[in-house]
Amino acid sequence: MPESTSPLHDCLIVGAGPAGLTAATYLARFRRDIVVVDAGRSRARWIPRSHNVPGFPFGVAGPTLLERLRTQAGEYGVDIVAGCIRRLERDGDGFIATADDGASWRSRTVVLASGIVDVMPSMPGLADAIERRIVRLCAVCDAYEASDERIAVYAPVDEAIRHALFLRTFSSRVAAVRSQPGTPRPKRADAARAAGVVVLPLAVSLRHDGQCCVFELEDGSVHRFDTVYPVLGGDAQSQLAARLGARLDEHRELRVDAHQQTSVDGLYAIGDVVSALNQISVAVGHAALAASDIHQRLPRNFRDAPPGD
Repeated sequence: MPESTSPLHDCLIVGAGPAGLTAATYLARFRRDIVVVDAGRSRARWIPRSHNVPGFPFGVAGPTLLERLRTQAGEYGVDIVAGCIRRLERDGDGFIATADDGASWRSRTVVLASGIVDVMPSMPGLADAIERRIVRLCAVCDAYEASDERIAVYAPVDEAIRHALFLRTFSSRVAAVRSQPGTPRPKRADAARAAGVVVLPLAVSLRHDGQCCVFELEDGSVHRFDTVYPVLGGDAQSQLAARLGARLDEHRELRVDAHQQTSVDGLYAIGDVVSALNQISVAVGHAALAASDIHQRLPRNFRDAPPGD
């Protein structure tokens, strides 16, 4: 068991995306002693403008949303430490976390808001394509804005068809482009034909010209699309919990109870690292549930009377 003489915090929050920052604000307003450690890789930073976040009728850019959430947490004294937690261990009834620079924190509870890392397509100028909204990363978030465009889903063929069927709600011109060799399952192929989804051969290259994404396929054909959704999978950042024995799903995302607690007592998980719908509004809800449960389980922190009373 690790030993440390560092202060014992009520809660350590790993990650400062929308989920982690919301949890931090809740716990700070509950007058809890918390620390937030953030590696600076929130998925939200990729969002050029989302119209799917409640309360922003004209849309909000991901970096702007993160800055507002940081400002809100900061109003209640939340200090965000830059760092990457590499090790999480039991420390009596609590935990001790160690960063890659050797810094460590002791805490009664931990909230993992560490998210997932998307597998991105190999293409020149990817960040610019995302900024121009010709590569989009979340059909649930922004397919409405791609209505009636020429849309492609770039993924293994069955996954590409599955997402393409969802996108047929928004456009009549949707194609599935293979990211790797493979033949669709008969039911997937039948569903694609019935929906008018074109299933294209394996992509050899993907680039953009500032207005469209351009695929060159193995049969030599070239296809241009107004929007491409890459669906190439992701790496759930659940390693810290997994080493403590927390239950995972088939995608290595964390299983949690109704209060967002993992199968490890005192260890909570919120946001995209959890087996759930990866949406900002869902992550914020996770944060509210976890923070409220943590506050209730911790020792009472009754407020002293003001001086002179």
